Amino acid sequence: WPVRRTTPVSKLSTQEMVSLIGIAAATTDRVRRIVGVEAMGINACPCAQGLVRGRAAKRLAEAGYEDVERILELVPLATHNHRGKGSLLGGTERQLDANDLVTIVQDSMSAPIYELLKRPDELFVVEHAHLQPRFVEDSVRLSLKGALDALPDLADADFLYARQVNFETIHAHDVLAEREGTIGELRAELHSGEPTGRHTSLADWLAG
Repeated sequence: WPVRRTTPVSKLSTQEMVSLIGIAAATTDRVRRIVGVEAMGINACPCAQGLVRGRAAKRLAEAGYEDVERILELVPLATHNHRGKGSLLGGTERQLDANDLVTIVQDSMSAPIYELLKRPDELFVVEHAHLQPRFVEDSVRLSLKGALDALPDLADADFLYARQVNFETIHAHDVLAEREGTIGELRAELHSGEPTGRHTSLADWLAG
């Protein structure tokens, strides 16, 4: 469905299409439902940026600059970047706002993307993305954390599934990460910082 948005600098009205996802499983005595969204963004690669940073630091030092770290903090550093497709699905009896889910997904990436951009907007998006580079797995973690923070009243037995695909630019393959589990499982993992073992799968949750 179309989502209306405002560009970050020029404040022009634009829209983009996002996908609404619905899944249901029924038995003779109950129905379980999953609702979610799929939205696009941009991710900048932290690994390549780290290599560029090291090379830039060496060149600046060789050229006689003293405050190299300060310079590198001020200047966005090059890296390869790619469009990313993020998905976030929730299984719960409570009402979920699809627009809130879209915001969570897009905030999990380095920067949002827009159908319409003027030059100041392009500068903002590119600079913003390169100032917060993220791996595909970072987006999944941030999407799940964003959902848990934004939806604190979800029950422990409710369910979340996050998926991120980055369409690579310098590799001949794409990269995918995903994570799923009940709210209780995900909260425990977030609290401890350690994996909690096997997580409940989407199929298992729908099966009850």
